Amino acid sequence: MPAFRYEAIDAAGLTKKGVVNADNARAARTDLRGQGLVPLAVDTISDQVDSSGKVRARGFGDKLSTNELSLFTRQLASLLEASLPLEQAFSALLEQAERPYVRDLVASIRSEVMGGSSLSDALSRHPRDFADIYRALVASGEQIGQLARVLSRLADYIERRNALVAKVRLAFTYPAIVTIVAFAIVIFLLAYVVPQIVSVFANTKQQLPFLTVVMLAISDFVRDYGWIVLIVVVGLAFMWRAALRNPDIRMRWHRWLLTAPLYGKFERSLNTARFASTLAITTGSGVPILRALQTSRDTLNNVAMREQVEDATNSVREGVGLARALSAHKHFPPMLIHMIRAGEVTGTLPAMLERASSAQEQDLERRAMTIAGLLEPLLILVMGVVVLLIELAVLMPIIEINQLVR
Repeated sequence: MPAFRYEAIDAAGLTKKGVVNADNARAARTDLRGQGLVPLAVDTISDQVDSSGKVRARGFGDKLSTNELSLFTRQLASLLEASLPLEQAFSALLEQAERPYVRDLVASIRSEVMGGSSLSDALSRHPRDFADIYRALVASGEQIGQLARVLSRLADYIERRNALVAKVRLAFTYPAIVTIVAFAIVIFLLAYVVPQIVSVFANTKQQLPFLTVVMLAISDFVRDYGWIVLIVVVGLAFMWRAALRNPDIRMRWHRWLLTAPLYGKFERSLNTARFASTLAITTGSGVPILRALQTSRDTLNNVAMREQVEDATNSVREGVGLARALSAHKHFPPMLIHMIRAGEVTGTLPAMLERASSAQEQDLERRAMTIAGLLEPLLILVMGVVVLLIELAVLMPIIEINQLVR
């Protein structure tokens, strides 16, 4: 049964907005009149997939945020664990939704479920909001009759992933702010402060120190050609992004990132943590190992490691053990390989993957804090040296004049 977004006026003359389920727009208006409302507008809530299977274009911001997805999953799991039917659970979610887009999304899924579709099929109509791994786990929970349990584990997975992302972002927030402020201060000093102060000495026709001359030249360059440099930098950034669309260039770049000094281990830890956590929840929810590997591969940002997982998947398909298949690639840490091998021998692969995932997340957090801890004093040191050079360029002519006076 389709869902319709409406705007109507009640008996007191107040405007009300909401969602109603009906066979068509006319039936929706009739239903609203039966509730004592005068409909002003009734619009169909469209899915994200059209009749040809292509994803419809959406406006800016029309997407579930990671926090909204986590909240949606946790609430749905709690309602199902309380033995509420799926239809009533979505009715409760519809009442709790705050953002209009979330209300429309929940109403659309609810109408699909009321029309006889399974939850996984209803979610497949919204691929932008619910990734492949999400839909695969929901389908697995429906097949084994443990939808509430699977959704609860899925909520734990999303919450843990959000917490990890928040910690990594927080670790790099301060260095990013320091970098921006440092650039702004240096540009301000070079473009406005240095010329005004040093020009006083230049008018006296006094021979200026070498450092002052160099600083004046840099200042003139920043004032005359700074905007050109900015345009060139932005243009190079866009060219680099366009170049990364080339599969060969992107593959070589991602391979280099895995071996880059200092950052390489962080890149490997980040992708390994995603791979291990996704594989843990998929295998623990009853998803077949080959499908779980394919889903886990799609969560990786590094295409080089994604290719290695694809090779390992082909090896597993041919009968090779997962630990042996992954050990053929050097970028997966030995600890993960050993945990997987122990899980295969003891028949506790999901539990071992969960432990490996937790260890990788802790390692990732530690590396992020280490990199951020190294960047902070380095940025402060560089900023101090630059400001010192600018101050010397300004003070040296003053010192020379004092010596001449004496």
